[in-house]
Amino acid sequence: MDHGPVPSSQLCDLIGAGLAGTLANLLAERARRSSDAVAYREYDPGASAWREHSWRMVARRVACVASVLARSHLAPGDRVAIALPNGTTWVAIDLAAASRGLVVVPLYLRDSPENQAFVLGHAGARLLVVDTVERWRALSPHRHLFPELRQVWVDAAVAAGDDAPSPALRALADVVPSEPQATDPVAPDPNRLATIIYTSGTTGRAKGVMLTHRALLLNAEAVCRVIPPRTTDLFLSCLPLAHAFERTVGYYLPMMAGATVAYARSIETLAEDFRTVRPTAFLGVPRLYERAYAAIRARAGGGAVERAVLRLAVAAGWQIFETAQGRRRRPSAWARLAWPAIDRRVAGPVRQAFGGRVRCAVSGGAALDDEVARFFIAMGVPIVEGYGLTEAAPVIAANSLADNLPGSVGRPLPGIEARATAEGELIVRTPSLMTGYWNDPAQTALAVDAGGWLHTDDIVAIRDGRIFVRGRIKDVLVLATGEKTAPSLIEASITRDPLFRQAFVVGERRPYVAAVVVLDREQWQTIAARDNVAADRPDTDQAAALLLRRLAARLAGFPSHAQIRAVHATFDAWTTENGLLTPTLKIKRDRLERRYAAEIDRLYAGHFQSSRVPVEPTDSK
Repeated sequence: MDHGPVPSSQLCDLIGAGLAGTLANLLAERARRSSDAVAYREYDPGASAWREHSWRMVARRVACVASVLARSHLAPGDRVAIALPNGTTWVAIDLAAASRGLVVVPLYLRDSPENQAFVLGHAGARLLVVDTVERWRALSPHRHLFPELRQVWVDAAVAAGDDAPSPALRALADVVPSEPQATDPVAPDPNRLATIIYTSGTTGRAKGVMLTHRALLLNAEAVCRVIPPRTTDLFLSCLPLAHAFERTVGYYLPMMAGATVAYARSIETLAEDFRTVRPTAFLGVPRLYERAYAAIRARAGGGAVERAVLRLAVAAGWQIFETAQGRRRRPSAWARLAWPAIDRRVAGPVRQAFGGRVRCAVSGGAALDDEVARFFIAMGVPIVEGYGLTEAAPVIAANSLADNLPGSVGRPLPGIEARATAEGELIVRTPSLMTGYWNDPAQTALAVDAGGWLHTDDIVAIRDGRIFVRGRIKDVLVLATGEKTAPSLIEASITRDPLFRQAFVVGERRPYVAAVVVLDREQWQTIAARDNVAADRPDTDQAAALLLRRLAARLAGFPSHAQIRAVHATFDAWTTENGLLTPTLKIKRDRLERRYAAEIDRLYAGHFQSSRVPVEPTDSK
């Protein structure tokens, strides 16, 4: 992924969708061309070292798994569920299943057992591969929800007493042979169903998106045309492979290019993995960049001098970026003179936090805040924002590094048509369109019209061929005054302030906009002590007054009707474990509305209303 034209010697190894045909054939062709090249790097905790796996080794392991799948009474079209962390075992199960015509159903490890059980049952999975016996034990009480499951393979030892007869529980090491065995081949078919990916369900029950081999490969190839990868690229994989974004762009695309993927150990060790692996490319969701931005600002300190230095650094770096993009003739004289010192003291350490070699950082899954994007780009971390839906396999549009406009999600990928309806909804036609929702023709008909247009439910503006996302149709709040606002944009702006870890904006058919926020306890204690407010009670009138002033400063650029007029604060975080976040870390609005129903009602019953507290802007830094 490069800033300019990529040398042909580094692109000639690209395996297109037409040549690959299927996911299994993509691996076979890659192993034929790049047999001894490094395909994956994976941390071995037993040896406390990173291990390398060549394409030859990966292909051999896939063949071993395919051998046992061929003898497991599974017919083409049967569903195989995967509940594993990112790694070569995930890859081996996925591609072995693809080679046998089986359909992979990925499960989010951070999802609740109840949601995982629903997916297993709805998809009719017959085989489940899990990482630990403990995960299976958590699922077992919900066995009645997935009666079709016949086998469970565990990537760990299975003790006596754990191997219940129904479904059969076996250790993966005991199941998979050490040598590939001859099997009857399954005819490759690009139009065969490859996977069912369940959407994260922010407003209701998840739906199973059906995607073919062809859809996934065409989408990966289209991304290659916009952001060309190199065979020398090293991707750091930190998003779950259950996510369509990571699956297509962080897994199948590197295989197309012959690039290497290193699997991050965990979110907790991600900062260390960046410094150790030193990737050239990685994919992230906005929250990853926002947390990194908040941490950098916190380390910089809150003094006036530190803030001024950071502002000057961003201004200079931005001028250099705009010049490279052709939107400015040249940086100003002060920016040119100051940049060497700024680069050494400010920008360089920011790049080193990501390993110092990143050529392309992609943000997707939700809107990335402009301030965050501007900061990292100015520091020389080249973030490009894209847009997609699982139903489109998933990428629909993306900026390129040579034509990057933060605030926009870029232009449609080659071969994709996109337009806005009279109501502002983005609709698209793509060769990577899903074949429908699994066992849900009614929802399929609502999502895809008779002309083959996928209705995204996103409100957009399209200017000069670029797409600007303005919000979700379902998420738009219509106030009692008739004014409309997009809560996700307000929430993103609020959580840029390190005081606010999470935010949930409400106001549908209400007289004004209010918010429920989760505070950073350490930050709040410092602020509360300074302003003589009870540190252990963020839900008092005094606390609300202080928070509303801070929110007003944070939202100064929003129109009057989008200002927060009432707030409820808590220290209790929203997580996947308590059911308030999706596995992709988006808030579940319906769950939050129920959880905080009483508190929200009080916000509109005169308690903490803006008429009782001043909301004029103050310094929120």
